[in-house]
Amino acid sequence: MSLCTAPPAIVPRSMWGKNKETARIVIIGAGASGIAAATRLLEQGFRNVRILEAEDRIGGRIHTIPFADNAIDLGAQWCHGEQGNVVYERVKELDLLDRTGNPTMHFFRSNKETLGEDQAKALKNFMDASSTLTDADYEGSVGDYLTQKYWKEFPTMDRVVAKEILDCIKKMICSSDACDHLFELSPQNHLTFAESEGDPNLNWRGKGYKQFLRVLMNVQDDDPEDLGVLKGHVLFNKRIAEINWEGADELMIRCWNGEILTADHVICTVSLGVLKEQHRNLFVPNLPAAKVRAIDGLKLGTVDKFLLEFSEQPMPESLLSFNFLWLEADLLELRGTENFWLEGICGFHRVGHQPRLIEGWIIGAHARHMETLTEEKVLLGLLWLFRKFLSFDVPHPKRFLRSQWHSHPNFRGSYSFQPTYADELRTGRWDLESPLADVSGRPRLQFAGEASSRTHFSTVHGAVETGWREADRLNEFYKVRA
Repeated sequence: MSLCTAPPAIVPRSMWGKNKETARIVIIGAGASGIAAATRLLEQGFRNVRILEAEDRIGGRIHTIPFADNAIDLGAQWCHGEQGNVVYERVKELDLLDRTGNPTMHFFRSNKETLGEDQAKALKNFMDASSTLTDADYEGSVGDYLTQKYWKEFPTMDRVVAKEILDCIKKMICSSDACDHLFELSPQNHLTFAESEGDPNLNWRGKGYKQFLRVLMNVQDDDPEDLGVLKGHVLFNKRIAEINWEGADELMIRCWNGEILTADHVICTVSLGVLKEQHRNLFVPNLPAAKVRAIDGLKLGTVDKFLLEFSEQPMPESLLSFNFLWLEADLLELRGTENFWLEGICGFHRVGHQPRLIEGWIIGAHARHMETLTEEKVLLGLLWLFRKFLSFDVPHPKRFLRSQWHSHPNFRGSYSFQPTYADELRTGRWDLESPLADVSGRPRLQFAGEASSRTHFSTVHGAVETGWREADRLNEFYKVRA
């Protein structure tokens, strides 16, 4: 695909003598893609590389914090797969990962009944075989496809229970794909994603995903704040107000505090949610129509977590996870109460290397509403939910945390997906990826981040690949010039 270009302009003399040692590169965002781009550029011999980070920490949607017996991740948590996963390839010899395994699924109904073992096994088999759309000729949403396939192939049980199970399946898939509901999810989300074979949920031995960032930065010290090779290259609390890419000369970056920086190349790694909210004011001149279509068409969904720490594990020893099946009458009653948002919860599970924790997930519009509530009100809702469904007691936790990815102005969501709306606009991640270049072909404004990955979107390894992609793009440009 050809590069998008700025309005015609004469290539300035100031660029004629630029090389790897003198080219000024500014990366917006110190998440996985920004760190991947910066460390790769330094490895390739570039000297003037700076990251501007709006937060007071690195990581972006990787956010590892001390909690309970070890550490937990408020954002990205697992290394998804092995073969073809650049995260796994980078750390596989370092003894940082543990296999999570494939625990038995348990389902509780809102009348405290437990789904039978045979029914649960049949449900798992159906999900393994049918949760990903593989028919390239299918016309419709993933929701259409799944619903038709489910009623055609799966239920041999009471139809009332079968409907409860279907609703639960849909929420579980939504939590994986980050959509509000499956009827907005394009088949392209499944057809273009390249699964990495192997354990899909490798855990970081209780030390969190930040361990991988430390590997990227070649950190040798035990200091958790050490930036390794990026020491001196990261400026924190630098929220960006404007990126001016007009003409063919240097780019100008204005921070919210009024500080102005200039660069020959800018790699923008901010989330799709931030691009959606700010692109019309952030970029001067406005971005090309193809880029805007991609930003408008793709979506950044909301998937949030609950983390509850107890004095001792409240779940029975044989129970590793559980999901909720709502009886229709109970669900209708719930929707008329202030706890209506509990409908968006998928389930809870134990956490590896954290023996006293349970972790839960909530999706979509219900998650966004949950983020507006006080922590106390959220916890009261969860405790009510446990009493409603479970046959065992869950006490008041010692400590409780929840994530709020959509509310956060520097993220505005969790991870991206392709909705059917993007199909209608005839746009996709390829348009988000395309750099904006001057008439000489010099990449001036580049884009990275998981949402710009064509095959590994919504993952850390996809974000890392895009950071390397944009670093390699600059490296190739200067190799040709040399």
